[in-house]
Amino acid sequence: MKLFTLLLTTFSLFVSPISANTEKTIFIAPPAVDLPISDQTITTILTSLNRLTPLPTNQSTLRTLIPVSFPTTSHPTGTESWYLLHDLTPAQRYEVRICWAATQPTSFDLQTFPITEIPSLPSLTSYLNPLSPSSSPPKDLNSPPTRSSLLLLRLLAKADFYTTNQTLMSNPPPVAADLILDPFLLNLLPRSLAPTAGYIILVAITSWFLARGVSRALSSLIIDSNDRQLTKDEKKTQ
Repeated sequence: MKLFTLLLTTFSLFVSPISANTEKTIFIAPPAVDLPISDQTITTILTSLNRLTPLPTNQSTLRTLIPVSFPTTSHPTGTESWYLLHDLTPAQRYEVRICWAATQPTSFDLQTFPITEIPSLPSLTSYLNPLSPSSSPPKDLNSPPTRSSLLLLRLLAKADFYTTNQTLMSNPPPVAADLILDPFLLNLLPRSLAPTAGYIILVAITSWFLARGVSRALSSLIIDSNDRQLTKDEKKTQ
């Protein structure tokens, strides 16, 4: 129990407080499909939506402003935003999380959909209509067809505050947030948590050896003290 308390105290010294909120969803990447795809809707998706991909690393995080709204009868889930999860590894476990400041109270819901479910997602079509596809597709789609695992990410954002400011109540400001695509190592642990897990293990091992050494030193002192006391008692007896 003392060792556990020592570990917890040591770890807490290196953890700084974070004034932010996080929401996430965990999924397993679907089988790969051939790219490019002839379907016009899918082509629009590939060329218009913001992407998250695990490699290269600098595309695994997207810092963006996300539009939000208060729930209404016609839109009870708030404002929808769509993103493309690209170049996934089939059967690999991933998590997508969104992090935003606690000073912007918002309720987020993340959902993933395979490409095959596009016909059953009318809200996606509505979202794509105002978007103007790029004049030319991204470079990775100009190359000969390759296979890639894709998923659609739907982000539902509801403003979660109340104010007497009618302007803010009518038009809540967009929320600055980070969208992060994080693969799991061995499908067990998110890659971003690996350094933290390694640090905790290192602290635990170091603390165990330290506690063992201190315990031995204290035991030796106690034994020496007992031996000296016995010697004194023997001399008094004589």
